[in-house]
Amino acid sequence: MTTKNKSPAPLFDSLQYINWDFTYQPSEIPQAKEDYKWARGYLYCYKDNLQTFNAYRREIERYLSWCWFIANKSIFEIRRDLFEEYIRFCLAPPLAWIGIKKTPRFIDNDQGLRIPNPEWRPFVATVTKAAYRQGSTPDKHRYALSQKALQEVFAIISSFYNYLIQENIHEINPVSQIRQKSKFLRKQQTKNKIRRLSEKQWHHVFAAAESMAAQNPDKHERTLFIITALYAMYLRISELVASDRWLPTMNSFAKDHNGAWWFTTIGKGNKERQIAVSDSMLEALKRYRTHLNLSPLPTRNDNSPLLRKLSSNNPITCPTYIREIVQKCFDLAIAKLQDSGFKEDADELMNATVHWLRHTGISEDVKHRPREHVRDDAGHSSSAITDKYIDVELRARHKSAKNKTLMP
Repeated sequence: MTTKNKSPAPLFDSLQYINWDFTYQPSEIPQAKEDYKWARGYLYCYKDNLQTFNAYRREIERYLSWCWFIANKSIFEIRRDLFEEYIRFCLAPPLAWIGIKKTPRFIDNDQGLRIPNPEWRPFVATVTKAAYRQGSTPDKHRYALSQKALQEVFAIISSFYNYLIQENIHEINPVSQIRQKSKFLRKQQTKNKIRRLSEKQWHHVFAAAESMAAQNPDKHERTLFIITALYAMYLRISELVASDRWLPTMNSFAKDHNGAWWFTTIGKGNKERQIAVSDSMLEALKRYRTHLNLSPLPTRNDNSPLLRKLSSNNPITCPTYIREIVQKCFDLAIAKLQDSGFKEDADELMNATVHWLRHTGISEDVKHRPREHVRDDAGHSSSAITDKYIDVELRARHKSAKNKTLMP
């Protein structure tokens, strides 16, 4: 039986391979098979949303493994006190359960059968991008669960139990029984800091994309368009790449009866939305299409892929490919910042991800546009989320403190 000195095997394969009808006895706990069946049914609810499925699978997999192999309990036997033990376990998991790199849960054996990957671990120690570039490597002994990750544990496991209650097979949600979550979750007096680029960093990133496009237009005119779209329309990677639920095409850009241009996308939660296209974004589209030997603006019948692979007319389907394209711009901008003596800006940019471009575009626009307009273009579910990007009060507070003296 798995213990703290031995890592458990993965339970659920990726969506591409998972067999929703497959059942087996994963543990010696009598009800483990029933646990597994209902956990699988819960995950099945999210089969059409890959990002959500992956996040929920991670938490459910960890939780089932802890219930069976550490607590020696079925999920139906867990109460408030035991769930608190699980939270403490997540904050300091045994070393055997911690990996130092992300690995696939299942792999193909010599016979082409899917088998558990012995290198997979439920928890993974990481380092920041900047630390990695400077030679640091992940260390199991320094594993730490962030507050955001801890919030996800509470939210996802609570959602799982609510699902069981709604299915009339359970009556208790042990997560909701915890009245003082504050002993695990810190309350914040101020808003979370939005991870975004500074004005100087953004200028260098955009200049890097322009430089790359000028030197190698066949390869990097597309790069410049991607960088522009991520910033100017606050897009997520999932809104640029093709998937089973969404294919961005040229006629995703369309003009309404008033002559205004809009970009239609399918965003988070499988929600369709229209994004107002600025004049600068429209000029970027014209430049990109002209490079492709197309008319400056698309017609309503132009359903060709918005982003094509360089080697074919097939759409880009891999988010990692977009990340690599953007990272090249970041790397060039980092080098330029360092050469110009802006070491602090360069060091911070080393930690940037593609999503920072979305945050940067929103943060800049809320300074000038009505927040309701930004909210709708960004696809935020409420104005409260958009308000997190407004830092006027923080800037004013810092300005009033800037010239304080030690000797009144």
